[in-house]
Amino acid sequence: MKRLILPLAVLALLVLLAALVLPPGGGAVEQAQAESLSGKLVLAGSTSVQPLAEELAEEFRAKYPRVRIQVQGGGSSAGIAAARSGAADIGTSSRELKPEERGLHEVTIALDGIAIVVHPKNPVTGLTLEQVRRIYTGEITDWKQVGGPAAPIMVVTREAGSGTRGAFEDLVMGGRRISTKAIVQGSTGAVRSSVAQAAGAIGYISLGALDRTVKAVPLDGVRPTGDNVKNRTYKLARPFLFLTREAPKGLAKAFIDFVLSKEGQRVVAAEFIPVK
Repeated sequence: MKRLILPLAVLALLVLLAALVLPPGGGAVEQAQAESLSGKLVLAGSTSVQPLAEELAEEFRAKYPRVRIQVQGGGSSAGIAAARSGAADIGTSSRELKPEERGLHEVTIALDGIAIVVHPKNPVTGLTLEQVRRIYTGEITDWKQVGGPAAPIMVVTREAGSGTRGAFEDLVMGGRRISTKAIVQGSTGAVRSSVAQAAGAIGYISLGALDRTVKAVPLDGVRPTGDNVKNRTYKLARPFLFLTREAPKGLAKAFIDFVLSKEGQRVVAAEFIPVK
């Protein structure tokens, strides 16, 4: 019997066809991982981190359909407490931890800026850090004192325990107290809505929550943008943290690894500043 000898060109073509028809080993591994990864994760804490965490959870569930992830708000202080007590698998915070809160495992998943916002029709084109501080202490009460029209300033702030408020107090207030006359709102969206509806209002919100209903004003001549947060010229910046009682493992580790991956950081980059 004669041996069948195939030309090299034919052999190369057969190899190429096999590569197109047969599933790659990596795909099989990924499929097996998607089928094996299951369980439930609870995230709780910062209302600023919450929308981003929900988007990341949705992307993760698309890859691993047997996983359930519940994302709750409550504020950064609540998230820190939930991580410490184990009430949440992952606590979320939009501020640095205070010395007495240390001891948790911290992972920075994104960076964010805090924008000072006014009504879109407010003609004020910028403020200084000192002016914002004096507005929030109640020393400056009229827009004409900072170059605007003669009109009373309506100060809007976040509730105690909010990560955004905590970061604002650390970065702006310098130990001074926010005026008791300030209107307190319980979420980023509520602050934005209050400012959008009142011509004389001022508030502070996450850079990622900016939209056309409010106007972000430059601070000390620097616009609140992602690039300016990255290059450290815009001073009101903060981290978004995932917190666990100890080094994450199992499903929590898989989710955090995904968030820090190229795929997860692309989700972050849609509205915030990625860390990878």
